[in-house]
Amino acid sequence: MEPSQSEMNILSNGKSDHGDDTCLPSKTPLDEEQNGPEGFRFEDPEGGLESEEFLPSGNGKKAIRFTDFEGKTSFGMSVFNLGNAIMGSGILGLAYAMANTGILLFLFLLSAVAALSAYSIHLLLKAAGIVGIRAYEQLGYRAFGTPGKMAAGIAITLQNIGAMSSYLYIVKSELPLVIQAFLKADPNSDLWYLNGNYLVIIVSASVILPLALMKQLGYLGYTSGFSLSCMVFFLTAVIFKKFQTPCPFEEFSVNSTAAHHSLNVSNHVQEYITGAAPEEDDSHCGPRMITLNTQTAYTIPILAFAFVCHPEVLPIYTELRNPSKKKMQKVSNISILVMYTMYFLAALFGYLTFYDKVEPELLHTYSRIDPYDTLILCVRVAVLTAVTLTVPIVLFPVRRAILQMLFPTKPFSWIRHVLIALILLSFINMLVIFAPNILGIFGVIGATSAPCLIFIFPAVFYIRIVPKEDEPMTSVPKIVAVFFAVLGVSFMVMSLSFIIIDWTSGTSRAAGGH
Repeated sequence: MEPSQSEMNILSNGKSDHGDDTCLPSKTPLDEEQNGPEGFRFEDPEGGLESEEFLPSGNGKKAIRFTDFEGKTSFGMSVFNLGNAIMGSGILGLAYAMANTGILLFLFLLSAVAALSAYSIHLLLKAAGIVGIRAYEQLGYRAFGTPGKMAAGIAITLQNIGAMSSYLYIVKSELPLVIQAFLKADPNSDLWYLNGNYLVIIVSASVILPLALMKQLGYLGYTSGFSLSCMVFFLTAVIFKKFQTPCPFEEFSVNSTAAHHSLNVSNHVQEYITGAAPEEDDSHCGPRMITLNTQTAYTIPILAFAFVCHPEVLPIYTELRNPSKKKMQKVSNISILVMYTMYFLAALFGYLTFYDKVEPELLHTYSRIDPYDTLILCVRVAVLTAVTLTVPIVLFPVRRAILQMLFPTKPFSWIRHVLIALILLSFINMLVIFAPNILGIFGVIGATSAPCLIFIFPAVFYIRIVPKEDEPMTSVPKIVAVFFAVLGVSFMVMSLSFIIIDWTSGTSRAAGGH
């Protein structure tokens, strides 16, 4: 199916498509980067160029597709792919974020980030439609030349490496607990299959790598749907557990029967001596509407991290059947709305279950009650499946960004395709093995690359690409875009400042303890 007529009438140099390519007086740097010095990119026998910008042909003939799956992905599959790109490990940290902001402040921040994400996708789609480019990095090139392309590529690489690291960190921390529970193994044993470092390498090599070697994102639509189904099951279990878990909850011990007997004896002795039964410490068992503390600084980066899907928007747009900006915006809005609802419900019921006792990784808190709980074990398996199947989707834009930065004029090569995937997964595995905790990944990535991809880049690309004849700088859309960029810069500076202060104070407290 052909792209929309408005996009078919635009070439990368902004001219109409009347006439033949060979009659063009000269090549612009962007044309040469996109099409190669001799135009050989349109003769790719493999049916696609991984670093191509998905532009229509300029000779009035049928556009040659750059991937054999381009334009064949249904609306529903596109929603699944984008929703899966949005949904990830961030949902596990939202209950902790709510505990450190309060319900009302969290709802306000979540709503604001979701609305701003949808607006920034609108800016991206409008800028992409004007120049006929459907690659984030090439929008940066069109707006600011090579520095713009490199900045976008680096931000995408950092963001998605951080996302994949957080997913694999969950595999590292959760999979040993699942195996231990199913096998009833001693948690203190040194068995290799209870070592998270070994398990994350095995999962990467046996599951993630084969999926990451696929040539098109569209093929992953079914795995995306299954992944989202797993997260729906996670949400259902969190809601159910809210009504099954007492507050305050009793910590699990290895010899739980003996511990419970000892606790009862102690309570009877205290009742005999004092004449009154001991009171349970339930001072934390109440919701707070607004909370401000040192950990609040991590909330906005976590929320921003949870909604970053922008590098995947344009590739998914390219593979959408009957593509149009309106249709892709609808895909984005539905995906964001569904994820927004799931995020809020997971955060709310996770918080109302444990209140101030909730940990940065929600599933770890359930383990404190009963690590052998059947439902939670099934939830762990579902979450592990979801995050594992998300990694290949997030890896595609990183590989594309690397190709755009290092090999912009090269035709598709399976050798490069495989090597980049291998190098990326190897690096991420090393990062996960040595990372101290998941909160640091959420905070740093959410405070740096996330605001660039959500706020700053879409706004400045839009301002530079949209002609001043159509929208002068004094027009309402351009003014709103300027404020949007300023908001992104302010957000990044503020978040980094709070995180640095928190790290500094933590280091000082640790030094004082010694």
